[in-house]
Amino acid sequence: MPKNKGGGGGSGGAKGGGGGAKGKGGKGKPGGAAAADDDGGGKQKKGGTAVKVRHILCEKHSKCMEAMEKLQSGVRFNVVAEQYSEDKARQGGDLGWMTRGSMVGPFQDAAFALATSTTDKPIYTNPPVKTKFGYHIIMIEGKK
Repeated sequence: MPKNKGGGGGSGGAKGGGGGAKGKGGKGKPGGAAAADDDGGGKQKKGGTAVKVRHILCEKHSKCMEAMEKLQSGVRFNVVAEQYSEDKARQGGDLGWMTRGSMVGPFQDAAFALATSTTDKPIYTNPPVKTKFGYHIIMIEGKK
């Protein structure tokens, strides 16, 4: 994981500039996706280009904090999502694989910063992340 923060691997020489379509800025989306496909995905571990996301979305902060208390007491993430999430509750909050640029800013920043975990021992955002949709408790099940 610490390798991901080292300036984009061994190919880029400049610190702030360059870096290609991956990394900073959302405007290089089409080129970045094509570049990831061309490499076959095997070598693309520089911070990841996609995450497998689950979340609990609540419109009200108080309801989100109730869900947070359930998680802290040891209830599985997907069970809490089914009970509390106002979004895709039927799937236990599973949003599937999402790529950089396909999520709203604060959600994306939080998602890519999280370590991967499982629903029975989740590593999630605390405090919840506020977006235009409401308050999210986010966990990541995989990165690629």
